[in-house]
Amino acid sequence: MTHRLLYIIIGVGTLLCACGYDETLDVLQVQVHLGFPSVYDGSRDGIRVELTDATASTFVDSTDAQGTAHFVVPPGIYAASSSSQKLTTDYRYLFNGTKSRIVVASDSANRIHLPLTMSRKRIVH
Repeated sequence: MTHRLLYIIIGVGTLLCACGYDETLDVLQVQVHLGFPSVYDGSRDGIRVELTDATASTFVDSTDAQGTAHFVVPPGIYAASSSSQKLTTDYRYLFNGTKSRIVVASDSANRIHLPLTMSRKRIVH
């Protein structure tokens, strides 16, 4: 009888200890600022920016008027990329940029500068 009581106490104790799981996920704010070439004086908003982590999860946002995209992501190692085009009356601008091995952690600034290369093609009317 004492062995049975001992097994019941151990079983109940194990169940009570196993119920302490916390499902909160820590997330951090990350800003990706696009570095446009100095010759470009057009709009900087609405450009697609992607953050991809080591498990291939992709987070997508668009830039604001200052050329910054705002993300809320879990800590980890990321790659940032951007590829888009802008049209004006005279030119078509193509922008490309990528940066890898970005560490997002609670003890870092989490502000990323992503330099863009630009190609410009004149539109003939």
